[in-house]
Amino acid sequence: MEVLKDKLKGNWDQIKGSLKQKWAELTDDELLYEEGKEDEFIGKIQQKTGETKEAINNFIEKLEF
Repeated sequence: MEVLKDKLKGNWDQIKGSLKQKWAELTDDELLYEEGKEDEFIGKIQQKTGETKEAINNFIEKLEF
């Protein structure tokens, strides 16, 4: 989870764009990132897309910037 936290903080604009490309149904409100609330953020994506936490984490961790 630490890798995910660092990646979210450092590359948020690019990650947000990649998430919207992968899951077009995500809204800007659902993609609001707040430091320290990574689990809630992943939970929102999970609820909207039906993906597992692991799938979402893996997608974000594999992004290259």
